[in-house]
Amino acid sequence: MEQPAGGRRPRLVSSLAVGQRAWEVTLERGLLSWRDPQPPRGRHGGNCFVPASEIIAVEETEIDEKQCSSGKWQKMAKLHAFTVYYVKRAQKHCWQCSEVTFWCVDEQLCNQWIQALKELLELQKSRPKQLLVYINPYGGKQQGKRIYEQKVAPLFSLASISTDVVITEHANHAKDNLFEVNIYKYDGIVCVGGDGMFSEVMHGLIGRIQKDSGIDQNNPKAPLVQCNIRIGIIPAGSTDCVCYATVGVTDPVTSALHIIVGDSQPLDVSSIHHNNTFLKYSVSLLGYGFYGDILKDSEKKRWMGTIRYDFSGFKTFLSHHYYEGTVSFLPAKHTLGSPRDKKRCRTGCYICRQSKQQPEEQQKNYGLEHNEDEGGEDWKVIKGKFLAINAVNMSCACPRSPKGLSPAAHLADGSIDLILVRKCSRFNFLRYLVRHTNQDDQFDFTFVEVYRIKKFQFTSKHLEDSDSGVKDVGKKRFGQFCRDHPACCCNLSNSIWNCDGETLDSSAIEVRVHCQLMKLFARGIEENSNDEAIYNQSTVEQLL
Repeated sequence: MEQPAGGRRPRLVSSLAVGQRAWEVTLERGLLSWRDPQPPRGRHGGNCFVPASEIIAVEETEIDEKQCSSGKWQKMAKLHAFTVYYVKRAQKHCWQCSEVTFWCVDEQLCNQWIQALKELLELQKSRPKQLLVYINPYGGKQQGKRIYEQKVAPLFSLASISTDVVITEHANHAKDNLFEVNIYKYDGIVCVGGDGMFSEVMHGLIGRIQKDSGIDQNNPKAPLVQCNIRIGIIPAGSTDCVCYATVGVTDPVTSALHIIVGDSQPLDVSSIHHNNTFLKYSVSLLGYGFYGDILKDSEKKRWMGTIRYDFSGFKTFLSHHYYEGTVSFLPAKHTLGSPRDKKRCRTGCYICRQSKQQPEEQQKNYGLEHNEDEGGEDWKVIKGKFLAINAVNMSCACPRSPKGLSPAAHLADGSIDLILVRKCSRFNFLRYLVRHTNQDDQFDFTFVEVYRIKKFQFTSKHLEDSDSGVKDVGKKRFGQFCRDHPACCCNLSNSIWNCDGETLDSSAIEVRVHCQLMKLFARGIEENSNDEAIYNQSTVEQLL
């Protein structure tokens, strides 16, 4: 072991065997690397490296001497080995748990390496040691329990993470339980299920933190307390939009590894109120009109499974209903980007980091202390007939729509992208929908408007005209006719809101975004690793 100057951690360099060949293994400055000094003829030299932050575990290993016996090692009586489990990047943002076993004949040297690596892992303070896990056994294809037990639990055990597991038995079980248990003894909360399960856990955690902090959630102007307990999502539902938009893939193993290494991704949360009454929180889509109608119809067809979304979507598209109302919003002047700048939110996003670093006084200029100014010229008001009103906190990307509803939306910049789709022909609306699946600009239509905002209010025309009793009766009868004849392409009284995949029935709402209110076990979508980096991590498997 070399002793570097300057008080840095000592550099550890040894010749250790991998398979039947000797490799030069180095541990320095939080980086474990190993290279083949004499690669076989015809092969390029392997130079593999893993940062300590992505080492999952280190274990002493019993090794089969027959597999390692060759040449000078043949007569050795006792071999000592250790295995390093680490994150290996695969294609399309997937992570895998890979392993490499080093061995030597010097027991003291082997123990020295094990101790050095374990000490390095102890320095990874962001890693969870105790987790509370909620499993929804009914969501999606009802595979949540099997996915957790077969794919996730073994990884948590390998990483020495202790867990308390709760199998949910009814709706809001997890939410209610979070108000009862001692959440502060856990380093994080894990939900196994889809977006509905995540929403339930999120509501429970945020609600519990606000309750313990004496915050009244019914007050739309109340400054909410940030939740520092991270939530991990193991995707096992019909839709896994939040997981896809924050990790880049809906793979249980990948999500489990992000939890193990202790990743942290702040997330904006929108609060929704009606007449000073709290309704719901939203982190992905709050949609009125088209997406609300799809959800309302699909809820009646749960027996169809996941195909119900396709069926209801096609039916809603043919119905082509539009809704009249008034949208008032406060533009987000503090943000650096815009919805059409094509700057995607990725790991270490500059725009999100700048939002976090803003002075508290600047944040308040758009928050609580200047509410008296928000009723003036800063607010914009739009009245019209809309096929869809969508407010998104993130891109809402999914496998079918890799760009999402708003490709340049950011996870943690303290803003909402408000997308207004005005009444248009079926053909034009179809053109708009198709652009969610290709590379064309989905906002490049005269009937589509997009704004980056801090808060907004919506009131349906039906509610605005509610003072006229005769008019209401006529609208109710006309609306009933439309429900009985859904292809009439007319104006219905009200839609419902699709709030992160859950129904919300309110004709007048007030929505406000809370910058980085909560945190996930994620790091955002990583930029595509180049082939060389992937090669460096997989070379050892190819050469053995």
